[in-house]
Amino acid sequence: MSYDLIAIGASWGGLLAVGTLLEGIPAELDQAIVIAQHRSPESTRGALEELLQRHIARPVSEPGDKEAVERRHVYVAPPDYHLLVDGGRFALSIEGRVQYARPSIDVLFESVAEAHRDRAIGIVLTGANEDGAAGLAAIKRNGGVGIVQDPRTATKKAMPEAAIAASQADAVLALEEIGPFLYGLCCL
Repeated sequence: MSYDLIAIGASWGGLLAVGTLLEGIPAELDQAIVIAQHRSPESTRGALEELLQRHIARPVSEPGDKEAVERRHVYVAPPDYHLLVDGGRFALSIEGRVQYARPSIDVLFESVAEAHRDRAIGIVLTGANEDGAAGLAAIKRNGGVGIVQDPRTATKKAMPEAAIAASQADAVLALEEIGPFLYGLCCL
């Protein structure tokens, strides 16, 4: 099976978790990676990308509205915008918060499920609410792969536990195990 896109959602404790996950991404993996990380609307634009760039050797950026999704790139949802994937391009939205968040993981994941169906991979990491659970279930319903950080290894376990309860995850793994699992899915 060939996959087009990997969507990652994180909240409380997410900077460390996403950084650790990106460090474990195999160089051979060429899928686009799209991240929805809960953060303050006042967050400095570019700061999160700069921090994450230290963990991976591929470009990390906030996409603009209508920007094309490129393979071997990492994209981070801008603060106070929902990020959606629509027909190979990004869309930004300022619609209301979902699960108290904008960007919302559910909004990203549901758009990825619709756009990429069985060629999508969703990953839910640490967090203190249920954002991402419905979106991961949508990815699974459309034939994609669902991966959840083992709640025992999460800074806040509410988000991984909600994702496990809402969908039949393909794997529940410690952060360090996700990169090798992705290699097995995408590169073998």
